[in-house]
Amino acid sequence: MIEELRQLCLRRAIFFPESEIYGGFAGFYNYGPIGLKIKENFIRAWRKVFVEPDNIYEVETSLIQPKKVFEASGHLESFSDPIVQCKKCHSIHRADHLIEETLHIHVEGKSLDELQDIIYNNNIKCPKCRGELGQVRHFNLMFQTYVGPEGKEEAYLRPETAQGIFVAFRRLVSSLNPKLPFGIAQIGRSFRNEISPRHFLVRLRQFTQLEIEYFVHPKRKKIPNFNKWKNQELRILTREAQLKNEDVIVIKAKDAVKEGLIPHQALAYFMAKEMWFYKKLGIPEEALRFRHMLPEETPHYSKGNFDLEIKFDFGWKEVVGNAYRASYDLEKHTKHSGVELFVEENGKKIIPHVIEPSFGVERSLYAVLLYALQDDGRGWKWLKLPGFLAPYQVAIFPLVKDRKQIQTAKKIEKKLKKFNISCYYEDRQSIGKRYAKADEIGVRYCITVDEQTLKDKTITVRDRDTKEQERIEISKLKSYLSKKLETI
Repeated sequence: MIEELRQLCLRRAIFFPESEIYGGFAGFYNYGPIGLKIKENFIRAWRKVFVEPDNIYEVETSLIQPKKVFEASGHLESFSDPIVQCKKCHSIHRADHLIEETLHIHVEGKSLDELQDIIYNNNIKCPKCRGELGQVRHFNLMFQTYVGPEGKEEAYLRPETAQGIFVAFRRLVSSLNPKLPFGIAQIGRSFRNEISPRHFLVRLRQFTQLEIEYFVHPKRKKIPNFNKWKNQELRILTREAQLKNEDVIVIKAKDAVKEGLIPHQALAYFMAKEMWFYKKLGIPEEALRFRHMLPEETPHYSKGNFDLEIKFDFGWKEVVGNAYRASYDLEKHTKHSGVELFVEENGKKIIPHVIEPSFGVERSLYAVLLYALQDDGRGWKWLKLPGFLAPYQVAIFPLVKDRKQIQTAKKIEKKLKKFNISCYYEDRQSIGKRYAKADEIGVRYCITVDEQTLKDKTITVRDRDTKEQERIEISKLKSYLSKKLETI
């Protein structure tokens, strides 16, 4: 399926490689007009579900940050992946991925020495030339740069959007004067110098993140709005299940908190929303799970990490990271900057704890497109996208290139746009090919103007999913579509 989806994305310029005419640039993809509309619709839906209902403020911070930020956060010291180089052909591989692909075992979080022993004891060779592999070592994933005409100030492209929020915390609190709990959200590009970009949109060097840093009182475990989501069922792969090679458990959010599986209501709250959200995006329930990260994978300061994973065609992969970061980041930046980062409550200085849901946009869109891809005998592949995610909700066609049909179709297009219904007009190629193109990119409904339209002011509305056509009056089109189009 991955190749079929890739070809559709290339053919319709949904996603395509950067610098394609020069052979591409590994780990970097561009959005075409259709892909960008889908991305914008995804972000709009995310805002509606995760930002607007709560006391959450959105900001935008710099892509490049000074070295001192990442010294304080620990990224310079620990933001790395294990690599190993072939002694014969000198190709470099990510050590943990090489082991997992060769032996089919999970080794994330193991030390360099442990990885080295596994490679040596199992006689794992270079996958390119079968040569002997050298010593496993760390490779820092951040892109380094230098600022100023003399190039003396060391800086880095941000590997995540979170640190921009933490270093702006003092300014934001003094400006907003928020009450706990509250959140700061950010949408933007992040950069990681991945060792081996692969799996299409999954492992990229440039990607878009949607992150929320949700600040809570360190001694309070309850938050507003949790009751609205407390009965949402979560599919959790517990630590015990991973060690025993067992399957997920299904548990309500409120019970997961009560039993201590999830350490805070805020964490369960976001996880419950995520489960609902990705199901609305078209991901089957059985293809979703929260994996409780094992102790060796979890940062020492964390009080609990749960990755929302989706089952791709190549296996399970994280699309959302949920972390209970405690007060680690604010304390680190306080120590290194000398500036206190706190919230004042009843005359007392409080360093909040942080709950962080971090969404990967490209991975999410890949998963959505993968499960939306259909082949039901139409003779072409097409995308069964939810209406709120489709690049266009409606396509408008004259049956033939007749002047009066064209004028009528364009009037309908103009009218629908006034009603904020996303649509486009097209009259090239046969009507069948226009239907096929609309289906391919996920357009929900096609409206066709024909000879009968000119006589009785009716048009046909074609349903993408059923292929059925219904004839309705143009005057009733707005109310008809309002009832039909899916919202979130």
